[in-house]
Amino acid sequence: MLDNLKEKNSGVVRTVLGPVPTQELGVVLIHETLLSVMPGAEFAPEINMDKSEIFEILKRQLMDYRRLGGKTIVDRSGMFHGRDVELYRTLSRTTGVHIIASTGLGPEPMLGGYFMTPQKNPPTPWSAEQFSGLFTKEVTEGIVIPRVERSSSAGLVTSIASRTGMTQVETGLFRGSALTALLTGIPVSVQYGADAVNDLEVLLSEGIAPNRVIIGGLDRLEAVESKAFFEIAERGAYVGIDHVGWSSNEGYVNDIERAELVAELFEAGHGERVLISSNTVGVAKGHEAKELGVDHLLTSFVPQLRKAGLTEKQIRVLLQENPQRVLTLDPSAELKISGWNYEWDKLFQPVTY
Repeated sequence: MLDNLKEKNSGVVRTVLGPVPTQELGVVLIHETLLSVMPGAEFAPEINMDKSEIFEILKRQLMDYRRLGGKTIVDRSGMFHGRDVELYRTLSRTTGVHIIASTGLGPEPMLGGYFMTPQKNPPTPWSAEQFSGLFTKEVTEGIVIPRVERSSSAGLVTSIASRTGMTQVETGLFRGSALTALLTGIPVSVQYGADAVNDLEVLLSEGIAPNRVIIGGLDRLEAVESKAFFEIAERGAYVGIDHVGWSSNEGYVNDIERAELVAELFEAGHGERVLISSNTVGVAKGHEAKELGVDHLLTSFVPQLRKAGLTEKQIRVLLQENPQRVLTLDPSAELKISGWNYEWDKLFQPVTY
C-alpha cells in the first residue's frame, strides 16, 4: 500500500487550483512575485488597491508569458506581503498559467512585533517549531485568507536572511521552513544572507535532503566572486541564479556574466542543480519595484545562454526539467506526519480552467 502511495505521489505539484502532474508544468519561472504590498500600504488612502485593475495588469503579463511558451510561475512572496490566493486562482483559470503559491516569512526586519516578542514571560521570539506549525498548516489545511478562511495550499516554503548575516530569529525561520518541507514534501527556497554555505547547513541540520533545498541569490556579486555556487551544487542543493535582468549597480552580475556562470556550472557537471528566474514583481503597492517583465528571461536571456554555448537540451533542463523536479512533492514526507489523515485521492482531482 505504501509503495503505491509513493508511486502515485511521485509526479505531483501543488498549484493554487490543486495538484497537477509534474509534466504539465512546462516552462517554469521559480522565483517571481505577482502582487507585492508593503505591509500596511493597503490601508493608506493614496494607495489604489482596486482588485479589478490589479487583475487586468497581471492578466496581461501572464498572457504575454504564455504566448512566449511559459506555463508556470512560482509566487515566492510568502505570507503578509500582498499574496492573494483567490486572485491567483482567478488568474490561473483565466490565463491557463499554473501558479504555485508559497508560505514562509522573513527577513527579521519584516516580521513585526507579534513574532518577535509574543506574550510570553519572559518575551521571546518564536521557535523553529512554532514557525513550522504556522507554515505547515498552509500546506495541509490551506493558505490563510485574513479574517475569512483558508484556500488552496502552498507548494513552496520560503524565507530570507539579512545580508549582514543570519540573526537568531532568522535561524529559527530557516529551521522552521526546513521542518515544514521535511514534513509536507514541498521544497524550501531561501535567499541567503552573508554566507550561503552556512545558511544551507542550517537547513540541512533539520534532516532535509539537499535536493529539496534552493539557495537563491547566488548571482550576487560577492557570491560569484567567492564561487559559493560551486559548493552549494556539490552538496546537492539547487543553485538559484534568480535575478536575471539585474546588474552590478543593483549588486548582481549582468546577464552576459550570468549566462557565462550558468555555462560554467554545466561544464563542471552541475547543470541539473541550476535554476534561473528574474525576481520580477508584477504589481507593487507601497514600494518601488524594478521595472522588469516576465518576458525578459525568455526573450533576452535565453539568447545570451545560447551565445555562452548552451545547447537547446541544456536550456530545456534549466527552464523545465530542473524546476519541475524540485517542485514535485516528496512522496516519503507523508510518512513523517504523525496522525495526519490526509486524503490522498484528493491530490489527483483534475485541474480545470
